[in-house]
Amino acid sequence: MYIVPESAIADILTRPDAFNAVEQVFAAMSAGVAYNFPVIREAIGHEEALYGFKGGFDGKGMSLGLKAGGYWPHNLEKRGIINHQSTVFLFDPDTGKVAAMVGGNLLTALRTAAASSVSIKHLARKDSKVMGMIGAGHQAKFQLRHALETHSFEKVIGWNYHPEMLPSLAEVAAEFDLPFEAVTLEGMTEADVVISMTSSFNPIFGAAHISDGTHIACMGTDTIGKQECETDLIVKATVFTDEVAQSVTLGETQHAVSAGLKSRDDIFELGAVINGTHAGRTSDREITLFDGTGVGLQDLAVAASIVEIAKAKGIGMDVDF
Repeated sequence: MYIVPESAIADILTRPDAFNAVEQVFAAMSAGVAYNFPVIREAIGHEEALYGFKGGFDGKGMSLGLKAGGYWPHNLEKRGIINHQSTVFLFDPDTGKVAAMVGGNLLTALRTAAASSVSIKHLARKDSKVMGMIGAGHQAKFQLRHALETHSFEKVIGWNYHPEMLPSLAEVAAEFDLPFEAVTLEGMTEADVVISMTSSFNPIFGAAHISDGTHIACMGTDTIGKQECETDLIVKATVFTDEVAQSVTLGETQHAVSAGLKSRDDIFELGAVINGTHAGRTSDREITLFDGTGVGLQDLAVAASIVEIAKAKGIGMDVDF
């Protein structure tokens, strides 16, 4: 078993590596050669923690395994460590023997950001110039860095419930020599691309805050009950997702679908756009929306890439298990 500890991930995984791994696995999912297993997520009755498993098998990339972990809401205040904790386990699909164990914290942040940037590459207008951010938490910085590499953006705008957190987005914009402006939600109509990355259970923005031709990546809703945008935006937009089954049950589309405002057949796989079996954006005035729910195959694909690079660089350790 090859072990790549959390402390080594930052020196191994680049943004392009994460992007390529996620793009390829989305394509494999849409082609029917990769599939996710049912997600298990439970409140354990201790430390108010949520713990679960996401797994799957990619018959093209030959990745088999799972990510185990969850959310411990008191970690930061009590222990000075991040609240999200996870580890990825890979298995040999030929024998079932454990093949690798990979730290999953930074991996999760990078694969989530890679997913939104894959959607931006394939669905946003080519002439997109203004990047909009709704949310300024820990994950938002990863999201913004990935997104800014997809187009020739000229400006970043941002909104957050707590404006004092927006300087973190301004720092990322400065890394790309771009100006940053804090805006109201109404000011988000200036954006050509919007990423929402919050943990909200109540809608924050809707169709009134989004201009025609915009691409939105909704990346915060991954649980039953969560909701970042009003259902009127879901109805108005052409919706794409990583996995339709998750989108309609625990993703951003869950509310519109349960209300009968959108059907499962109205939601398309991003992988189909990558494969060329769906046209994707069809006009410069069309609003496109990516519902990024987060699937186990993303974790496995990125973990497999990490192990390959780690072995080539001599990072990590091989253990007889």
